Amino acid sequence: MSKFWSIWNILLFLHLAVLASGRGSRNKTSLWKTLDGNAPLVVARGGFSGLFPDSSFIAYDFVGLLGLPDAVYWCDVQLTKDGAGICFPDLRLEKASTLDMVPGLENKKNTYLVNGVSMQGWFTVDFTFDDLGNIPLKQGVYSRPDKFDGNGYLILAVQDVANFKPSGLWLNIQHDAFFRQRNLSMRSFLHSVFRSAIVDYISSPEVNFLRSILARKPSRTKLVFRFLGQDEVEPSTNQTYGLEVFASDFANDFSFAYNFSYNPVAEYLSFIDNGEFSVDGVISDFPITPTEAISCFAHIDNNVSGQAKPLVISSNGSSGDYPGCTNLAYQGAISDGVDILDCPVQMSKDGVPFCLGSINLIDSTKVAQSEFSNLTASIPELGVVNGIFTFSLTWRQIQSLTAAISNPYATDYRLYRNPNLKNAGKYMALADFLALANASSVSGVLIIIENAAYLAENQGLSVIDAVLDALKNVSLNNQAVMIQSSNSSVLIKIKEVSNYELVYKVDEDIRDADTSTIKEIKKFADSVVVSKASVFPTAAKYLNGTTRVVQKLQEFKLNVYAEVFQNEFVSQAWDFFSDANVEINNFVLGGGVDGIITEFPRTAVQYKRSKCNSGLRGDKIPQFMLPVDPNKGLMSDILYPQFLPPAQAPNPVLTEADVDEPPLPSVVSKAAPPPDTGSGFIPSAPTSTTNGQPEVVASIFLSYLAVLLATLASF
Repeated sequence: MSKFWSIWNILLFLHLAVLASGRGSRNKTSLWKTLDGNAPLVVARGGFSGLFPDSSFIAYDFVGLLGLPDAVYWCDVQLTKDGAGICFPDLRLEKASTLDMVPGLENKKNTYLVNGVSMQGWFTVDFTFDDLGNIPLKQGVYSRPDKFDGNGYLILAVQDVANFKPSGLWLNIQHDAFFRQRNLSMRSFLHSVFRSAIVDYISSPEVNFLRSILARKPSRTKLVFRFLGQDEVEPSTNQTYGLEVFASDFANDFSFAYNFSYNPVAEYLSFIDNGEFSVDGVISDFPITPTEAISCFAHIDNNVSGQAKPLVISSNGSSGDYPGCTNLAYQGAISDGVDILDCPVQMSKDGVPFCLGSINLIDSTKVAQSEFSNLTASIPELGVVNGIFTFSLTWRQIQSLTAAISNPYATDYRLYRNPNLKNAGKYMALADFLALANASSVSGVLIIIENAAYLAENQGLSVIDAVLDALKNVSLNNQAVMIQSSNSSVLIKIKEVSNYELVYKVDEDIRDADTSTIKEIKKFADSVVVSKASVFPTAAKYLNGTTRVVQKLQEFKLNVYAEVFQNEFVSQAWDFFSDANVEINNFVLGGGVDGIITEFPRTAVQYKRSKCNSGLRGDKIPQFMLPVDPNKGLMSDILYPQFLPPAQAPNPVLTEADVDEPPLPSVVSKAAPPPDTGSGFIPSAPTSTTNGQPEVVASIFLSYLAVLLATLASF
């Protein structure tokens, strides 16, 4: 959905009566550049409708449970056939309820002109309030969780929402002209509401309607003119708006500008804390996020360093914004304020160590579209089928490749990272990476070594020696050096010859670790990397309890880092409200991790500087920033048993057998590669298979055969 199609989610407060209401001139001493100098309002559209069915009891109630201060409840008012007012997001009932699935109501489907546009569906004006009494609500946005749809949340009357006694009540009247055409009076309905409830705001896109209620509205009720889309018709004037200025919808799970790196807090801050102006309020499907932006992240001096924990470790640099492990990704991570800059070391054919997230070049470059596409091979030991490997190309050839940004959620969710930078940047040799880190403000580097045994035994390459030699040849500026591997044999060998901080990566999701196993890890490692699921296991993206993995490792004085954090909402459990900051907060305050490994370092660094963190405010952490109790989360406390996701097999326990490994094999000498001319195909030394056919040649033949068959199939 385009983020620039309407202006109504920014409260410009073009009040027809606000100037008489006492909301006066700006407070000159306030940090807020709003109309009155107060903090912007947070308006919960349909309650917490980003998670629960819009305008349902649980959606409104959940806003209160989170302790969001001064949140205003938004209700889209529709009228029924008998003139009752309900809170419902659309004229058509099938948009957010299951009415269209009720047998026998097929003949109730109708077609009406709404502001000159023909619409078809089941309309509120064709049903009485009693007709709708047993119709459950559903989530109308299909990318959001649907497990709450069958929990029996029914359509609410406007008075039902008023009974929540919110800090403010906002009634949005979208289609007064449509209702008047059917002899239904929204004005009369509102007058009845005024007698029994306090209404703080009434908005409408229809000028005549706002004029009609101006004289009889309570003095405290503010009227807000709501802009429609550029091409929509305003019924009073029968004219389109023709606007030249547009603002975005506020929802954590919609596409928004790539400048914000999929971090909704950053988007809110651009509207409320940009140094030039601040909107007076925001309407959001996820009201916790603007509350964070206003209370925790606005008006923070750029020089504030924030709290020490969590340690922010990059994952392939700032790979959420740039192609991973390129000079731009590393420069971006440094600019973001990352603590530890990472380099996953790969080896080129001519023995040059360089930074790249995968040994398979297809994962992070456009090598498959290059002149080296004929180097495809399958290597079971590396778990790769039809890959093009770093050790098949010289460093000069690798430097000629076009980088490619990672898009982990493109196929399933059509979420793409910055397309303007998708092929930007150049890859860096380890020596250049270390020089860049040395000249920066980072507190340390993390060197990652994988596949050392395969490279030594099958390619004649010693990645360990290459890393140690590179570190000897650079004088880091009081920066820590961390070396990580999922192979204990690698860390044991390095421990014999160096004093670097050693990090053991647990390469599977676990629910526990034997004490004897942790003692074994302690012999060769100072820190441990675990997956997010090893801290908070999930089922169908709902938290499914917690583990003691972090605490048990820390009891043996091992630092624990969790990976990998991403900003895209689909990467997070629903319990974290599609908000990367909420997720980080839960892993730090709730999970107790010492550091996080992230593709978006700027978000984590911003979190560390939050005014709502313990020790930075001088008072207690606000309720909405307290960590979720994973044992009392959405799945256990709100979902009905019949809608729970199916039970899954528990994650395994980490044992000594998982950690113990034989010593690394010696490096098997290989013939020196032919001279590198800078281009062209240099064949790898073939590895024999059991049938005597060289593995690389066989793989290339099979690859060409597959292409031929695919080509023939297209005719």
